[in-house]
Amino acid sequence: MNELKIGAENTVSAKVNENNTALTMQSGNLEVFATPAVSALMEKAAFELVMPYLEEGTATVGTMIFLEHISASPVGADITASAVLTGIDGRKYFFDVFAYDNAGLIAKGKHERFCVKTEKFMQKANSKL
Repeated sequence: MNELKIGAENTVSAKVNENNTALTMQSGNLEVFATPAVSALMEKAAFELVMPYLEEGTATVGTMIFLEHISASPVGADITASAVLTGIDGRKYFFDVFAYDNAGLIAKGKHERFCVKTEKFMQKANSKL
């Protein structure tokens, strides 16, 4: 398997629909692509980028996202989000993230993910019940 390298990039896409608007997600009252939906799509791009390089029994979890949502996208718009790997520090991965609609850039930011042992992580999470 190839080694994960700085500069690696992944792009994912979505369409703005009634399920991912600010109104439906309760992050606002307009029928435009919700900021939480932008964030989730950016995280998906980063998650999918590193996933093929992870050891069996591990996963990554998002630990930080900073984004500027700079332009609204209406229902029907096509959205693409990209994650570019900018650094690796042990089990921590750093990304620049971007999102675009048909007219251009709609959001940009930084994202961090941390590699965890799946079973141990889930045991700790479930112990809170």
